[in-house]
Amino acid sequence: MQVQSEDKPYDDINVTPMLDLAYVLLVIFIIMTTASVQGIKVNLPKASATPSLAKPTTKAITITDAGQIFLDTYPVTMSELETQLRSYKAANPSFPVVIKGDAKVQYEKVIDVLDLMGKLDITQLGLVTQKIVK
Repeated sequence: MQVQSEDKPYDDINVTPMLDLAYVLLVIFIIMTTASVQGIKVNLPKASATPSLAKPTTKAITITDAGQIFLDTYPVTMSELETQLRSYKAANPSFPVVIKGDAKVQYEKVIDVLDLMGKLDITQLGLVTQKIVK
């Protein structure tokens, strides 16, 4: 073990206190930054119990591989589908409709539904497909 003489200067710098200071400053910086992000406090007005925003009116027509037709999640016949779509069209003339047909369904069923959309003058129409992964 070597004893250091009193007249010899230190040639090592102890960085532990400097690291302690850096960590304290880092913690203070993080706390102050997250405290200022929260925003300005305001007294918000109270809303009524009834929401003013309407639910999305998009209707989904699904055709299964067996040829069964569903409006949203309810099974319907073509005449029931026409009746319900007429009532939706009366309430909102520009409501959107998406058609999801099974890949194995007879093409005639999809064409029948598309013809019904044309008959009812539903112009916002979409066909749902699946993205091909290469």
